[in-house]
Amino acid sequence: MKSAGPSKMLIVGSVALDNVRTPFGEVVEALGGSCSYASVSASYFTKPAIIAVVGGDFPQKYRSLLEKHRIDLSGLQVVPEGKTFRWRGYYEYDMNQAHTLETRLNVFGDFHPVIPPQLRKASYVLLGNIDPDLQYEVLDQLESPRLALVDTMNYWIEGKQEQLLRVMKRCHLVLLNDAEARQLCDTPNLQKAARQILKMGPERVIIKKGEHGCLMFSKDNYFSAPAYPLEVIKDPTGAGDTFAGGFLGYIAGARRLNESTFRKAVIVGTAMASFTVEEFSLERLARLKKEDIVKRCRELKDQTHFPRVEL
Repeated sequence: MKSAGPSKMLIVGSVALDNVRTPFGEVVEALGGSCSYASVSASYFTKPAIIAVVGGDFPQKYRSLLEKHRIDLSGLQVVPEGKTFRWRGYYEYDMNQAHTLETRLNVFGDFHPVIPPQLRKASYVLLGNIDPDLQYEVLDQLESPRLALVDTMNYWIEGKQEQLLRVMKRCHLVLLNDAEARQLCDTPNLQKAARQILKMGPERVIIKKGEHGCLMFSKDNYFSAPAYPLEVIKDPTGAGDTFAGGFLGYIAGARRLNESTFRKAVIVGTAMASFTVEEFSLERLARLKKEDIVKRCRELKDQTHFPRVEL
């Protein structure tokens, strides 16, 4: 499922070292960040490249993990004397809510994405959940991507909404969760929120609903996908980034770009995210096989299929 050749998918975001505690365990200095999850997820379908920054303390074993997945690291900035971005937090039994204990931006605080010349023609671009000003800097360096997807969060909706809307206007797809969609559009109705977002410029909007799946809207179509039912959830960190990487990575590797492809990409992203939450960090995601992904996607199809209703 991996492709050779130059990267045609670009992912911009963070690479971090996470300290995470849940009711089911704890990890210290584990690989994290939006670029890490999204790129490994996408690597099963295409060859992604990342734009991020790390310090001189970034462990070689994590760099090797990314290289093993044939991720292009030519855009990974290394600040030898600096320290890598770190996040420390915990989850209680409500796994939909992360509780932050400490955030140390370190080198990420001064990060400005620089796209190497060979990556500026990337056809598929994922703008991870970072400052909208930085997302805009990326768009200015690109040469007409076929699809650009922007991810965001409540922090930017509250503090930099004008800048965020400017980015959204230039992107083809917007990814956010249900609370963020309601906040951005000031409405409790997700369908109304989606229609408002579509009027802002993008062609599609995907609204994540955590354990309740996700919704995808376009001007003429609506698609609802469930979450994959899991008996064991150890760590939901990075699930949204994994979804985004799997979704856009599948599209980048597809032969056709049509409604069917987008719907299958949602299912693929859902399956990939379900693997991430089964273990901490990228432990499960990084050791997947093709048959694991195919099996889970088929199970999602079977779980949602029903015969025609006759009255």
